[in-house]
Order: sequence, then structure tokens, then C-alpha cells
Amino acid sequence: MELLLEVRGLRISIPTDGGVLHPVRGVDLSVGRGETLAVVGESGCGKSLTAQAILGLLPRNARLEAERIAFDGMSLLGLGNRQWRQIRGRRIAMIFQDPMTAFDPCYRMGDQIAEIVRWHRPRNATPARMTEMLAKVGISAPDERLGQYPHQLSGGLRQRMMIATALLCEPDLIIADEPTTALDVTIQAQILRLLADLQAETAVGLMLITHDLGVVAGIADRIAVMYGGEVVETGSKAAILDDPRHPYTKGLLDCIPTPGETGRRSALGFIPGVVPRPLGALTACNFRDRCARAMPACHRGTVPLMPMEDGRLVRCRLYDPPGAVPVREPQKTLRNAEGVA
Repeated sequence: MELLLEVRGLRISIPTDGGVLHPVRGVDLSVGRGETLAVVGESGCGKSLTAQAILGLLPRNARLEAERIAFDGMSLLGLGNRQWRQIRGRRIAMIFQDPMTAFDPCYRMGDQIAEIVRWHRPRNATPARMTEMLAKVGISAPDERLGQYPHQLSGGLRQRMMIATALLCEPDLIIADEPTTALDVTIQAQILRLLADLQAETAVGLMLITHDLGVVAGIADRIAVMYGGEVVETGSKAAILDDPRHPYTKGLLDCIPTPGETGRRSALGFIPGVVPRPLGALTACNFRDRCARAMPACHRGTVPLMPMEDGRLVRCRLYDPPGAVPVREPQKTLRNAEGVA
């Protein structure tokens, strides 16, 4: 598979009155052409900041360090505003988590979408093409919606407008930050099918940031699980969902209800505690205080990503030496947004 996006050693630090925060601590990611990488984890684990760093959209007081951030063989480190304007939207599109902040409240939706598309893909800014794309993302009466202002639309409609705008620009890579959060299950499934069809037609790469593991089960090719600013497990969708190795990954999956189960055995699992504030340098496993399987070695020294026999990488002392496979409990079947196992 042709490599489209490569991120190596990404670190982000943000000075505050209480000390320097390190919300992203050496993240490695990659997305191939036509591939979907799902980045999952709790809020505060650094997923959105990682996406913003890739597109050069970090806050001004944030400091970025990386061995490499490359798109289609071109380094994205140190680009100027003029160079970024040729990449953002045209070649890499971002679907933000909050669509209300992405649209100008003073202009009608049709004018805003047309302006964005004309800048990047002028041939796609025709009213007929815009109406067609809005209909594809599940917007009824698209001509009427194009004449409305952002505040006149529901959160779900604004989100679909944003998705349609990204697709109209025909990018090579889409970074989607919780793109289906505000959508009902029916429209969510429709959007996922549309993204899958688009990938089949154009081989667009997709980096999907989400909390919804049902969405992941339906669309992802590979999964990267983030915790405390680090990737703690990464591998194929089948490997991660069917046989999670890291205790945090297993905890996330245990929090998902299983259709058809009732009674005490159907009680949802939970992960005690909260994601720690990313202050100071790491001196031990980041997950140790929330992990039921923590041992003395977890409190001494940072933990590298260790290769497993099936090709995945896991950041856990349970697999030291690399390749060790401790006894694991049977896993339940995870279903996607359309209820398919």
C-alpha cells in the first residue's frame, strides 16, 4: 500500500502557569492511500491535538517537535502560510468536531461552501454539484438549506454540511474529528457508506478520530489506541477488536454494551480513575494507576512500543520480553453502527 501520511516522534508541549503540559508524547502514525486509520481513546488523550499538529493548526503557545511529518512524500514541518493554503482543503481536508465554530454566522451556508470550494476545486462549486453532494450526505431540501444561516440549522445538519464541503474539495486525505457524533444512527450509517464508496472510487485516505468503537468496527482498516498522549496499541482492526492486548484497550471494549445480553453478566465494565494531567516528563507507565494488572515493573521507567507476533505494537510491561502472550479472557463480539458483527 502506498504511504500517504507518515508521523514519527510527534511531541507537543504547552506552557501554563502550573507548569509545562505534554499532551502528546512521541506519537507515531501512518495512513496509506485508500486506508482508514481509526484513532481512539478517551477525551484528553491527545487525539485532536495530533490532528491539529499534522495540519499546522496548533495554538500559538504550543511547541511542536517531530522527527518527521510527511504527506505524500513532502515534509509538512516548517511550511509557511502560502504553502499551507495549497494543502489545507485542497489535498488534506479537516472535518472538525464542532461545526458551529467552522462556519461564519454572518453568511448563508451556500455562499460559504461555494467560497471554500471555489478556492480549492472551482469546478465543484456549481449549485448543481453542491446540491447533489448535500443530498448524498442525507440533507433533504438541499437548495433550501444552502440559503439558510448556520444558526438556523441543527447540529446534525451543520455537521453534514461540513462533511459535504470536505468531500466536494476531493482531497487525498481526510482527517475527521468525531464526524458522526451529532448524527442519528441512520444518517451515521449513510455517512459511513458514503465515505467507504468515496474511498473505493478515489483511494482517499481517512484518519478517523472517534470514541465510537461501533463506527470503528464498521469502517476502519487499522486502529491506533491513544492514552495520555501516547499510542499504547496499534494494529489491524481484527487484531485489536477481537483480541486486545493492552489493558486500556480491553477496558475500552468492556465499556461497550453487547446486544442481546441481559442480567448481571450484561453489566458494563469501567476503567477506574481519569486520564492524568500531562505535567512533567514520564518516568513510568502512564496507565499504571488505573490498571488492574499493574506490577512493580510498571512503576519504573518508561515503556516502549513492543512488537507482537501478529505484527501489532503494544506499550505494556505484560509483553516484556516482546512477543510474550499472557492468558487473556474471551472477548465479546463488537458490532458496527449498522448492527453487523
